[in-house]
Amino acid sequence: MPISTFLYAFLIGGTICLIGQLLLDYFKLLPIHITVLFVVIGAFLEFFNIYDYLVEIGGAGALVPISSFGHSLTQAAVEGALSQGILGLASGIFTLTATGITAAIVFAFFAALIFKPKG
Repeated sequence: MPISTFLYAFLIGGTICLIGQLLLDYFKLLPIHITVLFVVIGAFLEFFNIYDYLVEIGGAGALVPISSFGHSLTQAAVEGALSQGILGLASGIFTLTATGITAAIVFAFFAALIFKPKG
């Protein structure tokens, strides 16, 4: 694997994270606002086939941040709609993203068992 693959992944992923950090620091947005914004931006970029180009160049650098979740949701909805019609919109989303959502729920459950909230 050429070193440029790692460099592009670092640059794409780092740029996405830099944008998030700048939004946190200068616009005083809460982390939940950044999360929702990045999911919507990822979906928007996927709608215009721009996010696929980022994934092609940046690989894991574009697939790891939260914007990739919006990309996955939109891609699954479009694929489901094309194959099954209007009902495929919802079922396609759950088919493609079920593993990630399940993992997040399981890990959050175990974290809730191990750690105690301060509030």
